[in-house]
Amino acid sequence: MANLGIQDDLKIDDNRARVVALACKMVGGGSDGSLDLCARVCLIDEYEKIIFHTYVKPHLPVTNYRYETTGIRLEFLRDAEPLRQVQRKIQDYLCNGEPIWHIRSKGGKARILVGHGLDHDLKSLEVEYPPVVIRQGYGKISSTDETSKLSNSLKYLTKAYLGYDIQAGIQDPYEDCVATMRLYTRMRSQRHKVEDYPLASDPQNRNNFAAWRQSELERMAPEKMLEISRSDYYCWCLDSSS
Repeated sequence: MANLGIQDDLKIDDNRARVVALACKMVGGGSDGSLDLCARVCLIDEYEKIIFHTYVKPHLPVTNYRYETTGIRLEFLRDAEPLRQVQRKIQDYLCNGEPIWHIRSKGGKARILVGHGLDHDLKSLEVEYPPVVIRQGYGKISSTDETSKLSNSLKYLTKAYLGYDIQAGIQDPYEDCVATMRLYTRMRSQRHKVEDYPLASDPQNRNNFAAWRQSELERMAPEKMLEISRSDYYCWCLDSSS
């Protein structure tokens, strides 16, 4: 594994890492090989140092190793860590000792997770993580909109905003992690007005109004409702002050 550049033990001693980037590479499962199965995962810190990098043994049979882009062969996965072990290590590291139901956008010990298409990566890893501490470069894109898929791809964003090419030939998840972290830090460096109250989606700002106040809210003027409303928008520049 060392000869393959794999670090299969989480560097738990690096508890000061506040922001981490994650990327996976998928092989194919199912009768036609179209089912995405995570077979390699990488996690880096804000300084682009590897925290965790390992091959993953999927819990379903691999029917297409997609070697042209993944570089993965049967022998790489034969003695790899099972998905369940990898999932547990990553989940524990991200939460950093904080109960998942207690994680909020600011404060606390949980780490900010950066990536591209993280919904897909986390699903393949069977990892649950609150959206309030996830930063990813694009939202859900229609599979029929080829132009949107291209302009929101990590390859395109890296070329457009960082000025270099990635994902040529066999793809390395470490390279993807570095690109997403650099994109994130670039966007985070912007400065905007900081609001003093939490987001509407934050746990501490939910259910602010008791049920008995429902009639009061129904009588409230639109202007007053707008004044007490809270936004779900969270700018990444706020992370630097967390």
